[in-house]
Amino acid sequence: EGKNSSQHETLEDTNNIFIKHSKQGGWTTFPFILGSMFALTMATGGWVGNLIVYLITKYNVKSIEATQVFNVVLGCLSLFPMVGAIISDSFYGSFFVIAFFSFVSLLGGALMTLTASLPSLRPSPCINICDSPSKLQYGVLYTTLGLACIGIGGTRFTIATMGADQFQNSNDTAIYFNWYFCFFYIASAISSTALIYVQDNVSWTLGFGICVASNAVGLILFLSGNKFYRHIKPKGSPFTSIARVIVAAVRKRKVSSRNQDYNHDDKSTTTPSDSFRVCKFNVSSSSCRFLNRGALRIESDGPNSRSWSLSTVQEVEDFKTLIRIMPLWSSSIMLSTLVGMISNFTILQALTMDRHLGGSHFKIPAASFLFFSTLATSISILILDRLIFPMWQNLSRRSLTPLQQIGVGHVINVMALVSSALIEVQRLHTARAHHLTGSSMGSTTIVPFSASWLVVPLTILGISEAFLFPGQISLYYQEFPTSLRSTSTAMISLLVAAGFYLSTAMTSLIQKNTSWLMDDLNDGRLDIVFWLLAAIGVVNFGYFLLCAKMFRHKVDVDDQSLDDVSRT
Repeated sequence: EGKNSSQHETLEDTNNIFIKHSKQGGWTTFPFILGSMFALTMATGGWVGNLIVYLITKYNVKSIEATQVFNVVLGCLSLFPMVGAIISDSFYGSFFVIAFFSFVSLLGGALMTLTASLPSLRPSPCINICDSPSKLQYGVLYTTLGLACIGIGGTRFTIATMGADQFQNSNDTAIYFNWYFCFFYIASAISSTALIYVQDNVSWTLGFGICVASNAVGLILFLSGNKFYRHIKPKGSPFTSIARVIVAAVRKRKVSSRNQDYNHDDKSTTTPSDSFRVCKFNVSSSSCRFLNRGALRIESDGPNSRSWSLSTVQEVEDFKTLIRIMPLWSSSIMLSTLVGMISNFTILQALTMDRHLGGSHFKIPAASFLFFSTLATSISILILDRLIFPMWQNLSRRSLTPLQQIGVGHVINVMALVSSALIEVQRLHTARAHHLTGSSMGSTTIVPFSASWLVVPLTILGISEAFLFPGQISLYYQEFPTSLRSTSTAMISLLVAAGFYLSTAMTSLIQKNTSWLMDDLNDGRLDIVFWLLAAIGVVNFGYFLLCAKMFRHKVDVDDQSLDDVSRT
């Protein structure tokens, strides 16, 4: 009777919490959060998407070196969201983090506009000799990029988590994530076409100025919805509890595992969405049994429910969740590396090809070709959400799981690399047929081969991302502990960061040890690089399948714990 009364009180407290928050959150916050994300994404894409061309044309940076700088910038853009998520989860909450870092990115964008408008902040244009940037010019440039990266990183995925926190229904959350990525890619598409066209054909200053204005609109729109948001209070650093589990387990490594007196004090970490799970939790799961010792209560622990010698069952299970998902997460690092390299090399390919639209004089900016990947992703997400996934569910009587989505994305990604290799073979053949190899001094001669062919691999790449990124962020959001929700959505950003840093290392390794990557692509063998990346993609897909087969979902682990309880 006491147990039933306790469960009844827990359910009653949960209902009271739901009623308390019913006037805030929900779809009312949808236009504010996604509108601000849309504007901030446009601002980001406006200067990031054309950064390689800006470095080559305005800072006299060589092509391969420009791609490496670009990779580092993208890596920082993807690494800092992890820092923002930790600050959000541990100390200040999502609202403050998003507002503060949006202002920082506004400062970075303003400085970027100054580098375009003031000639003294750039080296003189190339005539016969190209001057390298001075230390001061490099310093201003890197300060600008640093501020922009920090600002964008603090908002990029924290805003995704804050939007998801506005919903209590898992179906609403899934719909929200689909629309989040749809808006994200549409904004990226606009910035990679309209804004980049302005930069290349009108003025770099005007193009960057529009980015600053878009950032300001996003910040104002986000602040305007404050009274409608459901604010989730941070509960302190969740990484402290993870460290406590390790320390407690090591200290009690000699304690008999037959001791079944586990510490279940989870009141301070329980949230409405977890209340039922905490009620049914009576014993630690059997996986990673050594860590269970951290939650064993012995006489020397005293009355304290939490200390560096005693953690809770919930904290142990949260740490086990992180351990289970790490292999799957690592399989996506190389995938991000491949996506980054194919995107960068495609821009360099476009610079060497005929970019005129049909027979007109209109010339498509090289960086704008990535728009076709973004467009394909946006359209694919809509088709998948409204047609393919419902059709699959009607035929198979079950939904396509996040792991299955990610697996499909792996396969399509390899197809994109193969198509890029085939197109590069034809481009090089055309260059040799017109005797355009070995005829330039560092700059690539334009090959009479239509750049429209690049749309094919970019479209395939976009379709793969429509499966990959929503699947990844949905998987992490479902499987991560509630205390690490912001960190869960930032995990995709962290793996992208690792992928871009790894792509920089791989590019340097290939350039130093082979003649495949040259500043003049006509003298190199970029096709071999694409074939190599495709082979790496196949091997990485095998690694993913192995990790997916060994992975146990959090729900399965909870069910196993219930089975263990029923046997006792």
